[in-house]
Amino acid sequence: MDSSNQGSLSLPASRESEHSLEYKNNNQKNDFKYERTKEELFDNEIMLPNRSVNNVKERRESKDKNRKELEEEEREKMQVLVSNFTEDQLDRYEMYRRAAFPKAAIKRIMQTITGCSVSQNVVIAMSGIAKVFIGEIVEEALDVMETHDETGPLQPKHLREAVRRLRLEGQIPHGRAQKLFFRL
Repeated sequence: MDSSNQGSLSLPASRESEHSLEYKNNNQKNDFKYERTKEELFDNEIMLPNRSVNNVKERRESKDKNRKELEEEEREKMQVLVSNFTEDQLDRYEMYRRAAFPKAAIKRIMQTITGCSVSQNVVIAMSGIAKVFIGEIVEEALDVMETHDETGPLQPKHLREAVRRLRLEGQIPHGRAQKLFFRL
């Protein structure tokens, strides 16, 4: 074989010269393309997204503005709602806002159950969750009292029925599993 034809396949001598010309022509074209893309890749600078400090600050400010606007809208809605309360509803709302579980008692209960120390933030969150939970029970108890056509303050029977209904709906988990006298 000819030394100029090193990369080609071995073909019969008559066809070897034809294929070597085609191979050389193709290699020259491919080399040109390869060199061009190689130059494009290595000569050009990599374009990074243009992140300026101003853009980040502007985005933060717009988020803060959106958050402030949303908070302001919520405040206005609550003012409209509270201004339309009857006196009885207003008294109940004020009592709800003032009511809170003693944080020391909640912290003691949580530490007894978990067996480790509990941070103040966790105690605050748990007291809020407990307040919402009690609110749901009281709401259901008021519905129970209404279905029995009773008036006046809530009684323990209303609260028990409310808890029973919420357990049936799956909103309250069942207590601890009952110990069986025998194993199956």
